[in-house]
Amino acid sequence: MTPAELSRTVLRSVRGAVEERELSVPVPARIVVQPPPRPGCGDYASNVALQLAKPAGRPAREVAEILRKRLAGTAGIDRVEIAGPGFLNFTLGDGALVALVRDVLAQGTAYGDRSAGNRPVADLVSADPAPVGRVSTGRASAGRPGPGARAAVVGEVLERIGAAAGWTGRADGHPALVPVPDDLATLTARLGTDEARWILLRPAAHDPVRVPERPVQRESNPRFRVQYAHARTRALVRNAADLGFLSEPGGVGAPAADGSGAEFRPAPASAHALHTLLAGHPSVVEAAARLRAPDRLVRHLEATADAFFRWHDDCPPLPVGEQKPLAVHRARLALAEATGTVLANGLRLLGISAPEHL
Repeated sequence: MTPAELSRTVLRSVRGAVEERELSVPVPARIVVQPPPRPGCGDYASNVALQLAKPAGRPAREVAEILRKRLAGTAGIDRVEIAGPGFLNFTLGDGALVALVRDVLAQGTAYGDRSAGNRPVADLVSADPAPVGRVSTGRASAGRPGPGARAAVVGEVLERIGAAAGWTGRADGHPALVPVPDDLATLTARLGTDEARWILLRPAAHDPVRVPERPVQRESNPRFRVQYAHARTRALVRNAADLGFLSEPGGVGAPAADGSGAEFRPAPASAHALHTLLAGHPSVVEAAARLRAPDRLVRHLEATADAFFRWHDDCPPLPVGEQKPLAVHRARLALAEATGTVLANGLRLLGISAPEHL
């Protein structure tokens, strides 16, 4: 279940409460659900009850209880809890995770990309974009000054992100960027294409770019960590094929004590955290386009890679030792493969390579 799907589910519960006169409020156009600010508060949270309390003339927790009862037992939702003054916290069931993995794998490169269906004219920036995989130098052309290395790369990426988000309008101009003193050719020669693009795209527009002396190929480098996570997902698929099994979405919790694979424990918190990030990828792409902030996508990829490694440590996707491949291994491989799909799609939007080996 994606945030958009959960939002629509909560909206239906509000509409139902209004139609059956449990609540007397205007039905909002949309309801915001997002990851909670702290661990241990479910997978998503919403303040809809607090927003409806005043027009309803009732305490927010009372409104929340009306909605909680309506949402309890909904397919894909394991628990709905009320927190604080009236927040609704949602914990998704394992079935929602399975459905998401199946959806990501089915869509492949189209997951988080609306451009194929909408054929948008996403002319979001004034800079001439470079094609995917090529880097504009930001130098002067046709008698006008170049926009600078950072603006050239940001402009190119925003056009691609805008198309993926399904934009059909036009938004002229760059966000106000702190410039970098070096041109792109110098940065590329010094750092390599991927590292140069990453350091230009990672900071928010108002933050300066910190140029390292040289690229660092270890996990302390966020760009390396994201590419390494993608390469690891691809290695898992190759290694599983060598062991004679393929991915199949399913429960990723540990097998039952008898090891039969017939029953599984619930998915651990690390799996739910990874699920939330994978489900949020389309929304992040849309927000990056709307706010003209590619750094949002960069940081989302970093968070996804870090969540993948934590889950991987909790739930090894491959059999260990003499263990035979079980259904749980096929399911974990599917989640790893879906993670690789999201990482590759995000890196492609940034014009950065998604290596199969690293």
